[in-house]
Amino acid sequence: MPEAPGERALVDRALAGERAALEEVVGIVRDPVYRLALRMEWRQPDAEDATQEILIRIVTNLGSWRGSAALTTWAYRIAANHLLNRRRARPEAQLSFDTLGAELDRSAEAEPYGGVDAELLADEVRLRCTQAMLQCLGREERLVYVLGDIVGLPSREAAWIVGVGDAAYRMRLQRARERVRAFTAGRCGLLDAAATCHCSRRATRVRAEGRLRGEGRLRGEVPYLARHPASGRDLRVAAAELAELRSVAALMRSHPDYAAPGALAAAVDDLLRSGRYAILDGDGGD
Repeated sequence: MPEAPGERALVDRALAGERAALEEVVGIVRDPVYRLALRMEWRQPDAEDATQEILIRIVTNLGSWRGSAALTTWAYRIAANHLLNRRRARPEAQLSFDTLGAELDRSAEAEPYGGVDAELLADEVRLRCTQAMLQCLGREERLVYVLGDIVGLPSREAAWIVGVGDAAYRMRLQRARERVRAFTAGRCGLLDAAATCHCSRRATRVRAEGRLRGEGRLRGEVPYLARHPASGRDLRVAAAELAELRSVAALMRSHPDYAAPGALAAAVDDLLRSGRYAILDGDGGD
């Protein structure tokens, strides 16, 4: 996992005080960090807050990057540590597969939703459901699953990010895979047409109950994941991959390559230009 060509020169220019180079460094890691935070957090506003905090840590510890890992890999390590510690300081309510399963099973008898926005709402239901499945995993287990089966990192690289040995990482990942696989078996209609839960039926129920609205800063934005801007694969490409593969891993990966929201990117740019956060030597773990 060595640095990518040109990264050393770019970071050196940033460390020498070149503002454009620093902004380019942040631009390289911003969307990957945001996507990791979004899959780890239940709410998008929490993911945005965490991303801003992580990017500040990356900037203030940039002098500790030695190039033995690619810049994005190193950024993932800082992000992983921050996301785990963030919830230790602010414990989250743990969703369980039993609770989520009972909720999904209540939609089994609903009629498929047939409104003009049926495809959009089915996409939103799918995206939120896979987010909910991740929340049923413990935070450490969720992290290895996201890195391994969603981001798709090699086990050696992901183990370094998490800070455990290869064998321990692979064991945690296998446990998480088995739990997600057991939950979706016979339940997810995207993997098995005879299964009990179908996104179009669930869309009927959650729409009738008014549960497609956002929270906090996202209140009233309906739906927000299916319409979220992307910087790589968009929603249709991700959905096509799922339709072709029809595997649990493809289901959990079937989100677009989300781009950090414009307001978040602007806020980070403002912080960089403010001079409040100098580039300091710190312990980035590389």
